[in-house]
Amino acid sequence: MTLEDLARDSGLTRSYLSKVERGMSTPSIESALNIAKALGVTVDRLFGQQSEQDPITIVRGNGSIGGDAATHLSLVAGLQTDRVMRAFIVHPGKTQRRGRIMSHHEGEELLFVLTGEIAMQIGARNEHLKPGDCVQFDSTIPHKLTALTDEPAAALVVIAATA
Repeated sequence: MTLEDLARDSGLTRSYLSKVERGMSTPSIESALNIAKALGVTVDRLFGQQSEQDPITIVRGNGSIGGDAATHLSLVAGLQTDRVMRAFIVHPGKTQRRGRIMSHHEGEELLFVLTGEIAMQIGARNEHLKPGDCVQFDSTIPHKLTALTDEPAAALVVIAATA
């Protein structure tokens, strides 16, 4: 598949996909789902994770807290292709990344704030979220996250596919 084919099938630009491929940009959850779908692979395969056949999946943190803090987005669960949920740790910045206005994708989403304070816009609604706050919503509704303070912000995001 060429970069042009992937851009067409994923709805993303060729230049953005090139940056993702070279490790210069980390895809949003929406972009990761679109890229995986266009490639005909699962998100775990896209992130280089191998599926196991065991019905119980454990992803070890290796002493870290909440995925890889050095990246915007870390896949932490959902490694098996037959699972309906994928879990990520997202580290939103204080400014909007890559000029994205709002994200949206198929499924249902749950967001649990781990650290920091986060502004979440869901459609026309704006919420100020603090550690321990949890939001569950239809992820086809456009949404975005922005950190509100200098303290690093992190949230667990779980996406469940809808049938």
